[in-house]
Amino acid sequence: MEGSIIALNTGKADVLSWQGKDISSAINKKPSRSPLFLSNLQFEGDIQADTVHHGGPDKAVCVYSHDHYAYWEKGLGISLDVPSFGENLTVEGLTEKEVFIGDIFRLGEALVQVSQPRQPCFKVAAKLKQPLMVKYIHDTSFSGYYLRVLEEGTVSPGDKLVIEEKHRAGISVEFVNRMTYIDKENREGLTMLAGLNELAEGWRSAMKKRLDALPGQYL
Repeated sequence: MEGSIIALNTGKADVLSWQGKDISSAINKKPSRSPLFLSNLQFEGDIQADTVHHGGPDKAVCVYSHDHYAYWEKGLGISLDVPSFGENLTVEGLTEKEVFIGDIFRLGEALVQVSQPRQPCFKVAAKLKQPLMVKYIHDTSFSGYYLRVLEEGTVSPGDKLVIEEKHRAGISVEFVNRMTYIDKENREGLTMLAGLNELAEGWRSAMKKRLDALPGQYL
């Protein structure tokens, strides 16, 4: 199991205008033609303008599958350049349905692990000028996902994401999205996610709170 890197992308903070407001964002990333060092926090040259909601060890690398681009172009009636979703890695294949939380991949010299779905915010809607874009992403589960870095190293634009270890629990990024946005009271699913150590702590905590709010006892 592997995915080819179509583009390796980084960005600086810039001004994004949306609904009459100017917002600082680094979503307008550009492809790099040169190898980049990947640290535990980010690619060299990449910036998170909003460090409260973006960045950190569990969000070192944002991945988006190019497989979804044709769907969005047809459905939205627009042409999309790479990268259009603020992703660091635009990959071929490796969609949310195929990738499990906790999967470990070799990425150039680095070793990375799938940590959580990408939780889209209004900045994706602003970049694409689609007011309902966040809802569309929730409905389709075409969210993208984040990687944490287990071993730092240099990554080149022509490298691949090559699977080294599939996680035994077999819980896909798509499943996490479904429990988060659609099947919100699925006690069994929420219990699985609350106990999945490889899922980022913030997501596990949110699943635990949702379980606590459900009536009755745990299974």
